[in-house]
Amino acid sequence: MQEGFPLVPRPFQEIGEKLGISEEEAIARISWMQEVGSIRQIGPIIDTRQLGYKGILAAIAVPSDRLDAVGARINSFREVSHNYLRPGPSGYNMWFTLSAPEERAAVILEEISSLGLPLIVLSTRHLFKIGVKFDFL
Repeated sequence: MQEGFPLVPRPFQEIGEKLGISEEEAIARISWMQEVGSIRQIGPIIDTRQLGYKGILAAIAVPSDRLDAVGARINSFREVSHNYLRPGPSGYNMWFTLSAPEERAAVILEEISSLGLPLIVLSTRHLFKIGVKFDFL
């Protein structure tokens, strides 16, 4: 599931065959892992640079009484992949990443900036990819 996911019409059947179980059992086990929080999501990791996208890490200083509303607004952009609270001495407590073509990224950041809160934008200068694979078998 972590690498080499089968790109076939019935990937869970192929996964089941590799594990010696049925397609239905593979789906049931994966569903259970999602229910208990072992798996958050199943999806591809795309090298967005190859698509001409700009990667951005940004932080915004959000008062505690606006956390839910600001978080929901930031999360409403499909280009935002992560959004999390990270309290610290700087006051910038909500950090998010977005990946989009440069013009679209500018529009998103302008909309977030219009919330009237301090915002810092850190564009990617050098990309580091760390691979992690867990041995579950």
